[in-house]
Amino acid sequence: MIISKQTDARMGSVVEGFDIASATAADVARIKELVYTDKIVILRKQELSTGAFVELGKLFGEPAPYYEPMYHHPENDLVFVSSNVPEDGKQVGVPKTGKFWHADYQFMEKPFGFTLIHPQVVPTGDRGTFFIDLGKAYEALPQELKDAAAQARAVHSPRRFFKIRPEDVYRPVGELLAEIETKTPAVVHNAVTRHPHTGESILYISEGFTVGLTDEAGNDLGADLLQNLLEATGQYDRTFEHPQIHLQRFDAGDLLIWDNRSLVHRALHTTTPEPAVSYRVTVYDEYPFDAAV
Repeated sequence: MIISKQTDARMGSVVEGFDIASATAADVARIKELVYTDKIVILRKQELSTGAFVELGKLFGEPAPYYEPMYHHPENDLVFVSSNVPEDGKQVGVPKTGKFWHADYQFMEKPFGFTLIHPQVVPTGDRGTFFIDLGKAYEALPQELKDAAAQARAVHSPRRFFKIRPEDVYRPVGELLAEIETKTPAVVHNAVTRHPHTGESILYISEGFTVGLTDEAGNDLGADLLQNLLEATGQYDRTFEHPQIHLQRFDAGDLLIWDNRSLVHRALHTTTPEPAVSYRVTVYDEYPFDAAV
């Protein structure tokens, strides 16, 4: 394998020459370490079947299916599909996913360690994913905000960005909201987590899924603190020029792996309709989610 840094970017490394068929345990361990330290790793020239993509995920930990079946690949429920390209006249997966800042499964008791994305159909225009390293963002906060965040607990829920399913048409909104709250009740994580491998302190909040901050006793800290933290980390910047925001572009054959504990991300969708298909595998690694707990 040949490994190089993304010298023109805020984070990330590129790996050339990786082959799942011949990869050794040492190769996988090296890439895992790169993900933890460099946050994003791009494996070049990967042409993988759906099954091989899942097997690649298994090299990094335990893949898990997304909790809503409409996102599943028809041949393998461990593959999440984002697609605006019908197959045989039918919608496969869900179009235009992730157009908001979030970490995968942030609203669950145990979020994933790694996210793997394998683009299948790449738009010719604007394409890529925006990222913010919330470890670096936390370090850059004014001390007053850092201290306030370190004492807070973050409440997360998918309710604001839940995608309407085909079977939800004509259902009363109140009934749907009640189902969301029953199936995925709000969870609480430390607003500042500690990475179990690197030891970094991470501001674990997002525009998409964080619905409030509380103190240790569960008392609401009000909206201002959360808004100030989201603004300071760049999650309210619609120009995407904030110094903490990194745009990761990709080409056909690229496969991205990132540290889902440290990064929030947001999809960049083209302004004009173009075919776009991506497959995702999400993986639990061997560590607890938050070493501070």
